Amino acid sequence: MSIARVTEIKAASKKSFDDAIRAGVARANKTLKNVKSAWIENQEVLLDDDGEIDEYRVQMKVTFILED
Repeated sequence: MSIARVTEIKAASKKSFDDAIRAGVARANKTLKNVKSAWIENQEVLLDDDGEIDEYRVQMKVTFILED
């Protein structure tokens, strides 16, 4: 029987939401073992003084399997 755990990660990118997701998953894989999935819970953008998008942010829940 496998036991899974879920942890929350926030990641950001200057390029896109996709890039922020990839950065978050890459960071999770660097620290956690047996990462199996990621659920994007929230997305937001930060704007600069001119109202242009400055940064893309994602809040995700990452699921990983605990080792015996």
